[in-house]
Amino acid sequence: MAQDVLCEVNNCNYWEKGNKCAADSIYVVSHKGKKASNSEETDCKTFEPQV
Repeated sequence: MAQDVLCEVNNCNYWEKGNKCAADSIYVVSHKGKKASNSEETDCKTFEPQV
């Protein structure tokens, strides 16, 4: 399992300096439940906007 998860979405609640993701777990899904052929057809459901 990955030890470091990188993220460039700096307005996410889990984003940390160095583009690190501080979430305990990551949930990624394909668009509309269809089989993904590439990364552009996926979404991170772990994202939470910073307040």
